[in-house]
Amino acid sequence: MRLSLISLIIINALLISCNGKEQSNTQKEGLTFFQNKGHEIVYHMVQKVGNYSVLSKNKDVVYTYTYQTPDGKTDVSTEKYLFDGELSYGAYQQHERTLPDLEGLIEQGYDGSEYWLKHKGEIINDPTALKRVTFNRPTNFYWFTMFQKLLDPGLNYEYIGEKTIDNAVYDIVKISFDSTDGKPTDIYQVYINRGTQMVDQFLFTVVDAGVVDTPLLMQLEYEEIGGLLIPTKRVYKASNWDAEVTDAPWIKVNWSNIKFNNGLSLADFKK
Repeated sequence: MRLSLISLIIINALLISCNGKEQSNTQKEGLTFFQNKGHEIVYHMVQKVGNYSVLSKNKDVVYTYTYQTPDGKTDVSTEKYLFDGELSYGAYQQHERTLPDLEGLIEQGYDGSEYWLKHKGEIINDPTALKRVTFNRPTNFYWFTMFQKLLDPGLNYEYIGEKTIDNAVYDIVKISFDSTDGKPTDIYQVYINRGTQMVDQFLFTVVDAGVVDTPLLMQLEYEEIGGLLIPTKRVYKASNWDAEVTDAPWIKVNWSNIKFNNGLSLADFKK
């Protein structure tokens, strides 16, 4: 099965449903027990790419975010995050997908308590436009810190088994979130390369968008920056629970010009 391009765009906006939360003291202090084998494998993966302690030492990040759909529509923004408090800012120089009806520079922000939007320096209070901001800001932050967040409290781990792909052996772990209202939650199924201890690809659902039976497959390429192994190049599209790759075109996401410890403060995220 394949998802339409429109569905994939909506899914990107709804990725916030993946339960982005602040990292806990458990991560800071180190785990003393594991739920099961799957949990332990994920823990060692996070230590390999860079755990919460490594991330927090970097304090903040500024980078260029580029997102392109198969029809060529592209967003390019300068992203800024302050890890303490999960503050987020994005200045969109190009926004053919995000609020395309607004011409020129748009700025989005989250200062720890309020989401805000500016167009050419003027405050925008339109509820529909602000709703998009409430999706984009935590979503972009979540993806940048995803691996560290895979050790957050409230997650469940299940070891699915091993699989060989292109001569590489992978441990497959299913990760789900505790439900607070009895409703289904999103699922990740990560493929951890046994040789490198890194996630080369993963499947994920987005329950809020109705993407449950047909997951999305994301594949990753890494760079080492600031003591972290960061998946700076990523592509994704519809797949199935066997992670089969179809001929459908990929959605492409690139992070470039990544710089940590820029001295950002709360003032940088206020409207």
